[in-house]
Amino acid sequence: MFDMLLAVYERAALMLICLFLLTRTRQFRQLLQKEQHTRQELLAVTAIFSLFAIFSTYSGIHVEGSLINVRIISVMSGGILFGPWVGITTGIIAGVHRYLIDINGPTSVPCLISSVVAGFVSGYIKLKIIKEHRWGIGIIGGMLCECLTMLLVVLWAQPMSLGLDIVSKIAMPMILGGVSIGMIVLLVQGVEDEKEVIAARQAKLALDIANKTLPYFRHINSDSLNTVCDIIRTDIRADAVAITNEHNILAYVGVGAEFYNIGHEIISEMTKESIQSGKITIKNNDEAERTPQIHSLIIIPLWEKGVVTGTLKIYYRHAHQITNSLKVMAIGLSQIISTQIEVSRIEQLREMADQAELRALQSKINPHFLFNALNAISSSIRINPDTARQLIINLSRYLRYNLELNDAQIDIKKELYQIQDYVAIEQARFGSKLSIIYDIDEELSFSIPSLLIQPLVENAIVHGIQPCRGKGVVVISIRDDGERVRISVKDTGNGISEEVIEQVKRNELPGKRIGLLNVHHRVLLLYGEGLHICRLEPGTEIWFFIPHNSSKLAA
Repeated sequence: MFDMLLAVYERAALMLICLFLLTRTRQFRQLLQKEQHTRQELLAVTAIFSLFAIFSTYSGIHVEGSLINVRIISVMSGGILFGPWVGITTGIIAGVHRYLIDINGPTSVPCLISSVVAGFVSGYIKLKIIKEHRWGIGIIGGMLCECLTMLLVVLWAQPMSLGLDIVSKIAMPMILGGVSIGMIVLLVQGVEDEKEVIAARQAKLALDIANKTLPYFRHINSDSLNTVCDIIRTDIRADAVAITNEHNILAYVGVGAEFYNIGHEIISEMTKESIQSGKITIKNNDEAERTPQIHSLIIIPLWEKGVVTGTLKIYYRHAHQITNSLKVMAIGLSQIISTQIEVSRIEQLREMADQAELRALQSKINPHFLFNALNAISSSIRINPDTARQLIINLSRYLRYNLELNDAQIDIKKELYQIQDYVAIEQARFGSKLSIIYDIDEELSFSIPSLLIQPLVENAIVHGIQPCRGKGVVVISIRDDGERVRISVKDTGNGISEEVIEQVKRNELPGKRIGLLNVHHRVLLLYGEGLHICRLEPGTEIWFFIPHNSSKLAA
């Protein structure tokens, strides 16, 4: 009995060695790491385990008209590893073969029945038992199937004493041989588990690539996309990488780049089909249309808001380079790239909207100031023509600055010239009632959007100094404040009300003070922090900060 048990384990070990050698091949490893299998792949696996079962029948040890073999082990292993389709088909093939080689034998029909039952049992284990427990349940299932064989042999054999004699000799080796099922399942599952390690490695690679390419998606153009392709090609060791939109090739780096007119080259028919279908295209043994040295390629659609807007294409010179793990990594990478492109477009739209809003805010300020200036000139024309002439010069110079510079950044000195022209017009209106003090750090040199300070000066004069009975002073201060520049306008007039301060904080229009709210919006958009407003005794101080890196400070 010990010799027969040893013979069972020897044959199971031979199957184990064959499976181990198979797991060393790339094709079989990829087969194990797939979640779903094609019909052709299932047929190939069924053929392998059927051959194992048939070989075990032919190599079995003859005992009283029966065979000691590992047929049930082959059937159970195939079904547990690859599912009911493989298990049941292998069981039927193995059982029919066993019956046909010994039709009149006392164990032929019992072996046929138990082989088919083993196929169903293994399929059930694959579908219903969690992966970690399949090897142990597989051993139990195999032993139960062998027990069923023994029972059927006793019932089928004529006379029954013959069946009992056979079972007494082969039962123990055959049943204990079921332990081999667990070993085979554990071996193959070990290779299958490498999929998770590979997936983790590929996920890390995709995230590393995403981290490296992120800065180049902030402003998308041909150069940035070429850099992205080069990073991807280097990190995944591809021979060429391309990015396209729906019509043209936007970037191509690597083998065959000289054959493409980047930015104007029409995409291939294969790429068009991938865009239209939204499905991944893989060619593992083919020649690219323009580059015959390319023999493997994968085309992954890039999606934005549920619509395919382009593709990521990866090329290799050698055939069969597009593995399942590479496909999974490429899909994850394409999803990250799609998100980065979509975020980049949103960011560009946001910047355009900010610029449009700044222009709109500025256009509201210009007519407001013009109205006040023309009133001042109108009041001076008859009383003092020379003063009116000078005011017209001041106004024309101010408007010329404004028209030439529009919403562009201007040097702070030019902004101060604008303010001086404005103040000259206002002093003509208010006379000695209004005094202006300039507290300017002359060593500071930086740029600022035009018409950012003037509305604050206007607010101080119109709402602070004008309502007062006595004289008033407006102090315009520009000072270095550590890591930023502090710009403030302070007056000695009527203090601003807390209600107006709260309205500005809530971005609500405080009465007729449109200039004050406009500057608050602009400063908030440009620098992320709006105006600071403080009521003084007497007067009001309004200030804001410009970071050195934003103001391009060059002290």
